[in-house]
Amino acid sequence: MTLISQVRPSCGVGSDVTRCTIGPNGVFGMTNNIETSMIKETCLSFSSSSCYSAKIAQVLHLQNAGIGIRRRHRAIVASSPPTEAAVVTTEPLTKEDLVGYLASGCKPKDKWRIGTEHEKFGFELGTLRPINYEQIAQLLNGIAERFDWDKIMEGDKIIGLKQGKQSVSLEPGGQVELSGAPLETLHQTCAEINSHLYQVKAVSEEMGIGFLGIGFQPKCPFKDVPAVPRTRFEIMTDYCPKVGSLGVETMYRTCTVQVNLDFSSEADMIRKFRASLALQPIATAIFANSPFTDGKPNGYLSMRSYTWTDADNDRTGMLPFVFDDSFGFEQYVDYALDIPMYLVYRNKKFIDCAGMSFRDFMAGKLPCLPGQFPTLNDWENHLTTIFPEVRLKRYLEMRGADCGPWRRLCALSALWVGLLYDEVSLQSVLDMTADWTTEERQLLRNKVPKTGLKTPFRGDLARHVAEDVLKLAKEGLERRGYNESGFLDEMAEIVRTGVTPAEKLLELYHGKWGQSVDPVFEELRY
Repeated sequence: MTLISQVRPSCGVGSDVTRCTIGPNGVFGMTNNIETSMIKETCLSFSSSSCYSAKIAQVLHLQNAGIGIRRRHRAIVASSPPTEAAVVTTEPLTKEDLVGYLASGCKPKDKWRIGTEHEKFGFELGTLRPINYEQIAQLLNGIAERFDWDKIMEGDKIIGLKQGKQSVSLEPGGQVELSGAPLETLHQTCAEINSHLYQVKAVSEEMGIGFLGIGFQPKCPFKDVPAVPRTRFEIMTDYCPKVGSLGVETMYRTCTVQVNLDFSSEADMIRKFRASLALQPIATAIFANSPFTDGKPNGYLSMRSYTWTDADNDRTGMLPFVFDDSFGFEQYVDYALDIPMYLVYRNKKFIDCAGMSFRDFMAGKLPCLPGQFPTLNDWENHLTTIFPEVRLKRYLEMRGADCGPWRRLCALSALWVGLLYDEVSLQSVLDMTADWTTEERQLLRNKVPKTGLKTPFRGDLARHVAEDVLKLAKEGLERRGYNESGFLDEMAEIVRTGVTPAEKLLELYHGKWGQSVDPVFEELRY
């Protein structure tokens, strides 16, 4: 869940930079590590205007300029958006520009890629306490030096790493996130995860720390969770309690795994958005892995998912309008324009715009920046501050799953690739969910954090929907022809029995572990 340039994609945020390269087929931008082709053939109605093309090209060109200064074999990469001081808007952005920005993500099927992201909790092996920023900095510096990553800095503080099209970033509570490169196969993305975890373990074990794959901090009270010292986290921490009771919990005490996938056209985006949004609660149930808070059971199977139900209702949820006949890029832009802003980056500092309107910004009437107009970089940043169960940028993000052990990180990507990158499976999902009502989808979303695959649904259980979904995903992967269906094996017993990972942890807690959560740090340690 990484933010472009400076703003993170959940009420908890991470950091990234945006890079561009010039390839043989045109300009390519890296946004949250998904390669986004600027080829216009598949979305001519949105991205072919010379005005829009000039604006997007200007942003991509400037984002590539001065990205870092080489030092030996590594680069020191500034965390601030490289465009903010350089972009001079000759005229205000129009709604057509914003629509065209989303449409510019369309790409032919042979360019579709898989981008996997996951977050994890660091802890001291001796005390099980969360690691603090000083320990995180030591870890990041160690990985950079030993494995040749570029350092991402904010002032004199290291706040991330970059190597090729991968990046490592931080969440507000010190969670460490890998945002993977856009890769062609699940074999490649799982190998990337394994390589990252090996590097983290090689450095962290020498420091006496480990990393935990679970959806919610199981032991440490909120008051004792260390904070990563960043201005934008402070702004968001101040704003979240004004709009929901659980936003700061989401920021500081949750970890997720997600996969980012491409679309070929507006019509393809709509079909994938609807299919994945309807089934996101099923994924939440299958991957439920956060049953503990403050050292004891919290009454939920996915506490992480539950926190999103009262984090900030303006920018979260199941987006019923996606299922309207009128839905498309323009309707998502209208939705995003009505989402209150968090902040803007200008003159090498963050400006608190929490609760203000992007529509006012486009009219030059933003109270915190009167007379100034947004750039496409501002729009790009704003889109990453919206946190529905599935999010649209220049690709689609599947956001419903708890983090877990490494095999389940690969399985999450396998599930959605099998469902969405195969036409037969995608159409089967759309047929299966076509008559689900808004109320049914929302009921499923509300109940699965507590009851998982045992959630009643349409006279049956969510488990039986999951059985059909897993079958379709396996068939879709087999038709892809990359021998990837084995990555779903991690889910087979969960779906067959209806017993979620969280329920297995609770069984251990009440039995073998003697009502202590401490053993979970070894059970789910990477």
